[in-house]
Amino acid sequence: MRNSAVVSGCLALLLLVLVVADWPPLLSFDRAVDEALHRNAVAHPGLTRVHRVLSDWVWDPWTLRALALVVALALVRSGRRRLALWVVGTCLVAAGVQQGIKVLVGRERPVWRDPVDSASFSAFPSGHAMTAAVVCGLLLWVGALVGREPWRGWGTAAGVAVVSVLGVGWTRIYLGVHWPSDVLAGWLLGWCCAAAAVVSYRRFPGHRRLPERERDHGEERT
Repeated sequence: MRNSAVVSGCLALLLLVLVVADWPPLLSFDRAVDEALHRNAVAHPGLTRVHRVLSDWVWDPWTLRALALVVALALVRSGRRRLALWVVGTCLVAAGVQQGIKVLVGRERPVWRDPVDSASFSAFPSGHAMTAAVVCGLLLWVGALVGREPWRGWGTAAGVAVVSVLGVGWTRIYLGVHWPSDVLAGWLLGWCCAAAAVVSYRRFPGHRRLPERERDHGEERT
C-alpha cells in the first residue's frame, strides 16, 4: 500500500509539472478529447441531462463527503472512534490538498460558445474525481476492516466504487468542465490520499493496542 501511495503521488506530480509547463502533446490530447465529447453533448441534450444529474447530484463531492460522514458516525457509535477520525481527517486533508493545488496551478477550464454545464474554481485537479477516489477507497478499506469474514458484499461494493470513480470522471469530461488530465490527476491524488491514510493508520503508535473488534482479519488483507 505504501508503494501504491508513492507511485500515484509521483505520477500526479509529473502530471502537474506537464500541465504547468504547457506540454504541447498533453494540451493537444486534452483539447481533442474535449472537443469531440462536447460536440456529442450538444447534439444529444437528453443524454447530457443524465450526465448532469450523475455529476451534479449522485457523484457530487458533497454527496460523497456526506456518505463518508455517515459512515464515520456509524463507526463512532460502534466504538471505532479512531477509525472514524481517520476517515473524516483524510477527507479534510484531501479537500485541502485539492484546493491548494487548484490555487497553485490556476488552470483555466475549457471554454465553449455553447456550454452544457458550468463549474467554478480552477480546473486542475478535478475535485469530483479526487473526492470519488478518496471516499470510495476509504469506504472499501473500512468495509474490509469491520466487515464479517468473509465479506460477501465485497464484490458488489468494489463494483459500485469502480463505476463511481470512473463514471464521475467521465461525466466531468463529457460535460466539458474539465480536461482529461484534470480527471486523471484527481484519480491519482485521490488514491494517493486514501493509500496514505491506510499506511498511516497501520503505523500509528496505538494501532497494535486496538480493541479486538476493531482489529479483524480484513485489516491484514488491506
